[in-house]
Amino acid sequence: IYDSETLRGQMSDLLQQPYTDARVADIPRRIEAYYKARGYYDVKVDATAAPDEAVNGQVPVNVVISAGPVYHFDGVTVNGLDRLHPSYVIKRFSRLEGKTYSPDVLDERFRTLMKTGLFNILQIKPVRVDGHLLRLDISAEEAKSKEFGFSIGYGTYEGGIVGAQFRDRDLFGYGRPLTTSIEVSQRGYKGEILYEDPFFLDSDFAFKARLAAIRFDFDGYSKFDLGGRVELTRKITKQDEAGLIFSVRHVKIIDADIKPKFLGDQNYFVNTLGFTNTLDMRESPFVTPRGFLVNNTLDLASSAFGSDIEFIRGTIRTGYYLPFGPKPLTPGVVEDKPGTPLQRWFQQSWIGFGARAGIIHSLTVSGPEEATAIPIDERFFNGGSDTVRSFGERDLGPHDHRDHPLGGEFFTVFNVEYTFPIFGELQGAVFTDAGNLLPTSEEPGLDDMRYAIGAGLRYKLPVGPIRLDYGVNPDPHPQEDFGAFHFSFGFAF
Repeated sequence: IYDSETLRGQMSDLLQQPYTDARVADIPRRIEAYYKARGYYDVKVDATAAPDEAVNGQVPVNVVISAGPVYHFDGVTVNGLDRLHPSYVIKRFSRLEGKTYSPDVLDERFRTLMKTGLFNILQIKPVRVDGHLLRLDISAEEAKSKEFGFSIGYGTYEGGIVGAQFRDRDLFGYGRPLTTSIEVSQRGYKGEILYEDPFFLDSDFAFKARLAAIRFDFDGYSKFDLGGRVELTRKITKQDEAGLIFSVRHVKIIDADIKPKFLGDQNYFVNTLGFTNTLDMRESPFVTPRGFLVNNTLDLASSAFGSDIEFIRGTIRTGYYLPFGPKPLTPGVVEDKPGTPLQRWFQQSWIGFGARAGIIHSLTVSGPEEATAIPIDERFFNGGSDTVRSFGERDLGPHDHRDHPLGGEFFTVFNVEYTFPIFGELQGAVFTDAGNLLPTSEEPGLDDMRYAIGAGLRYKLPVGPIRLDYGVNPDPHPQEDFGAFHFSFGFAF
């Protein structure tokens, strides 16, 4: 059915490595996976090596393939559900009916359902029915749908943080989560209600509706922010996701040490319509990422949406992450780890590169007054644990005479970080950052770049690292600190 060169391509990396029984045993698995991905559910492959007949160190392997017929998906049955309506599961698979069997398609839908948190166990068993058809018999064990939790933490900028959350993953038995949460820190509080529909109108679109109230004390001003937003997103490919976002917020500056002329509007509605796109090619976003990430956003605030202020804003973020260890070839197959202890240590390290930029521009004001036409809470800020780490949070860029940060309309951030193992889950890191923050969007560029050189510690957790960093400012301006400590959670970029 397929020519020999095509099939050899499925195991080309194995053919370049020394002979072992484990690698020979891996050949049938790879070829069977190739055939099954094209509908050959009954394919059988046998690989027999003859090391006694080796010539010039090359061991011949005889591969016998029995393909069988091509199968297609038929109906779906579901059992084991109590609270969740069976239609929730059936509708995830019903559109496969009549299509060619593919284990990759089943695996993708399995992972999608497991990510919802609705199931402890989910088993999908293809069963032969009339002709070359496969019925999907699905058995499930539901997870607890309701959870209540507390959290406690600390951030360099926010100080102590405590929170509480209640979540119902299966609202009314239709698998639509509703989450309410409250978080209090030494700088303010936040309350939020989030409703999600991961399969909006039984489509491939995901819908979110969010209501939030925020009271926060920044350096120089305090705000109260009340609003909501709705999001409609869709996976274009497995790695690419696009979405539309509509947001309505009322923002009020309730206290300020910054002069009004630098604050801009202090009591306003800002309503925006935005577009977002994320291309995420990372293999493991939360542990040791490999691959690249590109994210961009574009949003418009207009009086046509009832907004008191009008602007256009765009951001872009890119990242590339490169572990120095070899990429695992086959799950379940133990590969040799040659080399010295130093080489094996180096293979556990990785390097990351990041770049970000953003611009916001008023649609109603230009010229000298354009720099303060955007209210302070809509401007960009720079400096901190996720940007240029030689500065405190939001401390890079323009300040007033009392040294309060004023924000800006254009920013850039560039990061390079090398992470290496120390002991167990503890890692070390060295990094360099660069970035700027300009007061006006009318002259964007790389002027007034500021830098950081530093080191830190990371402790790996399944959901991301805990980080402690210290960044040194190699060329501090007057009234700038020599460096800054940062304690935070997650990757810096």
